Amino acid sequence: MYVHVNAAVSVDGKLSSRRREQVEISGADDFDRVDRVRAAADAVLVGVGTVLADDPHLTLDEEDRRVQRLRNGRPGNPARVVADSRARTPTDARILDDEATTYLLVSDAADPDRLDALRDAGAEVVATGGDDGGGDDGENGDDGRVDLRAAFDELEREGIERVMVEGGGEVIFSLFEAGLVDELTVYVGSLVIGGRGAPTLADGEGFVDDFPELDLTDVERLDDGVLLSYET
Repeated sequence: MYVHVNAAVSVDGKLSSRRREQVEISGADDFDRVDRVRAAADAVLVGVGTVLADDPHLTLDEEDRRVQRLRNGRPGNPARVVADSRARTPTDARILDDEATTYLLVSDAADPDRLDALRDAGAEVVATGGDDGGGDDGENGDDGRVDLRAAFDELEREGIERVMVEGGGEVIFSLFEAGLVDELTVYVGSLVIGGRGAPTLADGEGFVDDFPELDLTDVERLDDGVLLSYET
């Protein structure tokens, strides 16, 4: 599986403010680029913290791109994937509509009744068992974390070969920790957010050694910021 992490951060590396509310960091050109990257993916992944904070739809903005996917024998929108160890996704979340398939990656910590309710709401539940491989967005605990490697193996069996990751900081850190990231693109906007409690590109426990090293492959001026492209 090919994993492409994409994010927009402020100059000081923040994904949003300390209130964890959505902040408009990039502009129209970058929004269009993100939509193109989504259109090329088989699935778009976020952590449950992103779902709870932003209630994203995670579908394509441009109808032409949906039509082109259908012409190529693919679903009109990529599948949506939520790393949600404890099944906290609301049953009325926008990602559970019928615009695309939605997979919830859960662990043994998830309540069975919640899983039944989410299945009834339209989710495909992927149970990953243990806790060695990653957490979900906004959760730092060691117990009951999603096993991202096992989850990705299951997604591959469903035909998903290319995943675009759109945050947040906890799940991005977990993917780097598990060695699952192939590509990283970061749009750096021309603003400062600040705040020691504001989420960053990679939160989680953080590395103290063996820091993941990246190869810078491209730098592009876009909108009022800069797009940095890396390979791992």
